[in-house]
Amino acid sequence: MTEPTDRVRRRPVRQLAALGTLWPLMRRHRALAGGWLFFLALSSAATLSLPVAVRHMIDRGFASHDSALVNETFLALFVVALVLAISTAARYFCISLLGERAIAALRDLLYSRIIRLDVAFYERTRVGELISRLGTDTEVVQTLIGSSISIALRSAVTVVGAAALMVWTSPRLAGLTGLVIPVVIVPIALYGRRLAKLSRSNQDRIADTSAIANETLNAVHAVKAYAREAVESARYRDAVQRALGAAQRRIVARAILTGGVIALIFGAITLVLWAGARDVLAGSMDAGLLSQFVLYAVMAAGSVGALGGVWGDVLRAAGSMGRIRELLAEHPSIADPAQPTPLPKPTRGEIAFEQVEFHYPTRADKPALHDFNLRIRPGETVALVGPSGAGKSTVFNLLLRFHDPQRGRILLDGVDLRALELDVLRGALALVPQETVIFGASAADNIRFGRTDADDASVRAAARAAEAFEFLSEQPDGFETQLGERGVRLSGGQRQRIAIARAILKDAPVLLLDEATSSLDAQSEAAIQAALERAGRGRTTLVIAHRLATVQRADRIVVMDAGRIIADGTHESLLREGGLYAELARLQFAA
Repeated sequence: MTEPTDRVRRRPVRQLAALGTLWPLMRRHRALAGGWLFFLALSSAATLSLPVAVRHMIDRGFASHDSALVNETFLALFVVALVLAISTAARYFCISLLGERAIAALRDLLYSRIIRLDVAFYERTRVGELISRLGTDTEVVQTLIGSSISIALRSAVTVVGAAALMVWTSPRLAGLTGLVIPVVIVPIALYGRRLAKLSRSNQDRIADTSAIANETLNAVHAVKAYAREAVESARYRDAVQRALGAAQRRIVARAILTGGVIALIFGAITLVLWAGARDVLAGSMDAGLLSQFVLYAVMAAGSVGALGGVWGDVLRAAGSMGRIRELLAEHPSIADPAQPTPLPKPTRGEIAFEQVEFHYPTRADKPALHDFNLRIRPGETVALVGPSGAGKSTVFNLLLRFHDPQRGRILLDGVDLRALELDVLRGALALVPQETVIFGASAADNIRFGRTDADDASVRAAARAAEAFEFLSEQPDGFETQLGERGVRLSGGQRQRIAIARAILKDAPVLLLDEATSSLDAQSEAAIQAALERAGRGRTTLVIAHRLATVQRADRIVVMDAGRIIADGTHESLLREGGLYAELARLQFAA
């Protein structure tokens, strides 16, 4: 196992530009966005009106000793506070619900895009990293929409409003404030770039921990069988420590930025207010007016400080959104043609490989299939045999169009596979893989995986044909029994029978069997072989087998080695010819 690396190939993207991807998701909920903006404006107006009330209270109420005026002023303050409370609550409701809906749409879009990417993408990308993108990264973006963006916009409105009212209150003091603003803004902008890089690094290291955990927990039986708990724990601990180190660097940088913003802002405001205090002492400014200016200055300073704090969240979310956008920008190399050709109905199941040459992307120097020619008649049962690495599984991979050959073509009923829609092509094929895939659902739902509209009677008939009916009926909830993640509650043979029942129920014209009986005992294997022979009647069947006893009755046996066909015939004719097949038969049957 290699150390975690950034497997998703990234394109250079401007950090903040990535956040633009969120706009179409938020635009769908105009009512919530409009409500949020309305209540934001209302709460900001209420907040900005408070200093005016304080000024009147000082200059008119206290100075005139008029208790009625004081009472009116405090009543007005209460009304403003009530408006502020209601509008703040309404604003929180609108933006929080908007964030939840936008992120739900983002997760749906991202998962739909990921699940449609081709097999080659998954060969170069760790599933754990993708899970991190769906989980951790979307949660960071949700924090931005549901909280940070509201704080940022509220603070921006407050800064603009307070600045305008500072100018209205005292143009001279506001002018002095404007002179010191560049001294504050420039250091913040420069330091923010460093924080952006640290935020991205932090998210990458978190993705590494998810990838390691996913890889190890999905192979827990192997981990325990080889007593690697301590080793894997140490490997995960190292990844966690790397993530922690990246987080610490990000936290330190953000703390410095936040502290620096506060120190610079309030230092500048203190300097300006000192000048204002001298004006009050000189009699050129009223105390109430200075109090009003002070409150607006504090509001502006506090809002700029909040913007500095939120800026870290914005940069972190921009980094997360950048990674999400890179996934959304991925396009499968295996896709439906622009103008697909229909598959003849009924599908006969005639298959032809014509001068096929194929190299796996990860092994470009060695062909998996070389000048491969094979024609399979409708309804014929053909077995592919040969040593490991001969190219047998590659035949299945190309038939399912997990990859396309670099040269030559593959035909189904005379139609090039590349001219067919993927759903049409794969709908004509039923696969029983060597490594059985069982989902954390009921037995019935697992059997229905390839034909979701099948009724209960059809499901039970398929289970009976696959010799799975008896053990499923004995389960506590029968066919509704939950099989657990990856079918942990079943034996290997039982899982394989579920997979066979799934293929039988699909009733496709072409049946692909990849060591379909490898996990069965001798008694069950004989029964399943009979079931598979019944299932293969009237349809084309391709069988990959290492145990030659399971394919002796095939119509044809194709012997492969190093990506080529070296012999083709029946069991008896190949024995008479000698060669690789006869040698394999001698070794197996002698044992």
